[in-house]
Amino acid sequence: MSFFLEFVRNPLTVGAVAPSSLALAEVATAAVPRTGSPTVVELGPGTGAFTELIQRRLAGGGRHIAVEVNARFAQRLAARHPSVEVVNTDATVLRDVLAHRGVGPVDVIVSGLPWAAFDHQLQHEILSEAVAVLRPGGVFTTFAYVHARYAPPARRLLRSLRSRFEEVVISRTVWSNLPPALVYVCRRPIVVGDGDPVAERGRDGAGARDPMVISAA
Repeated sequence: MSFFLEFVRNPLTVGAVAPSSLALAEVATAAVPRTGSPTVVELGPGTGAFTELIQRRLAGGGRHIAVEVNARFAQRLAARHPSVEVVNTDATVLRDVLAHRGVGPVDVIVSGLPWAAFDHQLQHEILSEAVAVLRPGGVFTTFAYVHARYAPPARRLLRSLRSRFEEVVISRTVWSNLPPALVYVCRRPIVVGDGDPVAERGRDGAGARDPMVISAA
């Protein structure tokens, strides 16, 4: 299956012309614990560039749930990684997905979502979902392309991250990625009250389709 072809078919959900590099994946997944039984959620895994390293770090322990909106990517991911719980839906219904599967607070969320392709409301909804499911000491990681770092969508994303996490650390530039990228490592989520209308829209899953479980590991 061609990553580029999927980009051509669905540029707003794929968001890149090539998969993330191993070097970027190593930085993005470094927060996943190598010990214990952590719960890890992966948003927008695509063809599995980050999935492979998350699985290596978990080494058969913990729980790994991957939420992927592209059906072709989701099916391929489930076939390649049978121990990963793959759900074919979008991230705006993350709370519902995890509640349905009996998943409690999450230790780490690793995001490969194309934030630059999202408008303000969609960015806000997804971050509301992520913050709501993370445990108090949880970690959220995502990345941005260096060439677009100061474009309005990327600047909006960074502001949103800083308003929702006590600490946001920006990694070194991963020059070997195509295009070069950097990772945001966000720690200690700041929970928004139930009165947040955007968070409530995300919880209700407005505009999102029902999740389809691809694998039930």
